[in-house]
Amino acid sequence: MLNLRRISIALGFILFAYVRPVQAQLTLSSPTLAPGSAIVSENTCAGGDESPALTWRDAPQSTKSFALIVEDPDAPAGTFIHWLAYNIPAQATSIPAGVPQTEEIATGGKNGINGFDHIGYNGPCPPPGKIHHYHFRLFALDSTLSLGDKPDASALETAMKDHVLATAELVGTFQR
Repeated sequence: MLNLRRISIALGFILFAYVRPVQAQLTLSSPTLAPGSAIVSENTCAGGDESPALTWRDAPQSTKSFALIVEDPDAPAGTFIHWLAYNIPAQATSIPAGVPQTEEIATGGKNGINGFDHIGYNGPCPPPGKIHHYHFRLFALDSTLSLGDKPDASALETAMKDHVLATAELVGTFQR
C-alpha cells in the first residue's frame, strides 16, 4: 500500500529543491534626490558642481563590482555623459557626496571621462530653456573590468556587455 505521507514529503522536498528564492531588485537612492525631483543646486553647475551621495541595496550575491553612468538624454546634441565610475567594490553600498575628479575613487573604484572631457563628475548644466532629465544608472556586474586609462562611456559600455547582473536607475531633473 502506498504511504501518502512519504510521497507528500518527497514531493515537497523536490519542489523545495528546485524553487529558487526570489531576490529583491537592486535599488538606487540618494539622500538629496527623490525620484523624478529637481537635482539640488550643489550638484549642478549653478552651485558647487559636486557629485551627490548615492546608496544602493539588494545587489545580487554574485556581484563582483559596480559601475555607474550618469547621463542626460535631453542634451541638444544627443545623450551627454556627466559621470562614469567603475570597478566599485562588490561590498560597497554607497558613494559619498563630493567625489574628487581623480582617476581613483578613495572609497574604491575608478572614474572615467565624462562628456566635458574631464575625469569624474560634472553636474547638470543644460542650455537655458527646457527641463532635462538626468539618469543615474547603477550596474551590478559579475566581474571587475579591464579598461585602459581614462575610459569613456563607449569603452565602459563595451566592457560591461554580457557582465550585467542587475541595474537600478534614479532620475532627477534640472532646468536653467
